[in-house]
Amino acid sequence: MKNIYAIGVGLIGGSLAIDIKKNNPDAIIHGISRKDATLEQALSLNLIDKKATLDDLVNADLVIVSIPVDATVKLLPTILDKIPDTALVVDAGSTKVDICKAVENHPKRRNFLAMHPIAGTEHSGPTAAIAGLFNGKTNIVCEIEKTTFKLQEKALKLFGDIGMRMRYMNPADHDKHIAYVSHLSHISAFMLGKTVIDKERNERDIFDMAGSGFASTVRLAKSSPEMWTPIFKQNKSNVVETLEEYITNLTRFKEFLKDDNFEAIYTEMKSTNHIKDILNGIN
Repeated sequence: MKNIYAIGVGLIGGSLAIDIKKNNPDAIIHGISRKDATLEQALSLNLIDKKATLDDLVNADLVIVSIPVDATVKLLPTILDKIPDTALVVDAGSTKVDICKAVENHPKRRNFLAMHPIAGTEHSGPTAAIAGLFNGKTNIVCEIEKTTFKLQEKALKLFGDIGMRMRYMNPADHDKHIAYVSHLSHISAFMLGKTVIDKERNERDIFDMAGSGFASTVRLAKSSPEMWTPIFKQNKSNVVETLEEYITNLTRFKEFLKDDNFEAIYTEMKSTNHIKDILNGIN
């Protein structure tokens, strides 16, 4: 795959470009963005080799779409319209149902592979791109059977070579599960940050007391609202369900406190300690 087009050259698109280029030094990485300043920055950081436009996709071997999910839904059919019959298009969106539905009847649906690399940081933009971001990380692939086999093979090798583990899931299951393990944690971080900021308006020294525990818990609140608002919109029903369960647990914890039931609080925390065994198994 010589001509690679990155639509979106921020954290995910830029990091993919770095690792793919490392393994394929002859590849030419073309960047596409709404903002020319973003492309200039990506060029200066050596994330891309050239600037490009959507009309240039006629020359593509691979197109990587890593833009907000609402923009992906709108743009993906146009991307498939413009690519040659031999090209592969992949996306990196955190929701999959609406994206897959947007192209389910497209004549070039076989050229598209829906995926979600489970990797990232709270930072965004070209300066956030880093080498090795995806090494050892899971890449969720959806509806692989709808992608032509030859392009499947190319994609799996390409992303396997940069250290990713592949897991296969249908779009609805992906969106349900990711609401728990990703979307809910971002909402929690944003709302914890909001709670503290609101309090800090009256107590100016509150952040002087904030330690590493607060910093690590609220880290995701630094994430881009431009990216996360469309994610919550597309996965609304699943996110609402997870929030209802989370709120139920918070309410129960509050009632234990009001009732001085610290034995129940201890039991709740002790049983939840099992999460470390699960996470150690993943890592």
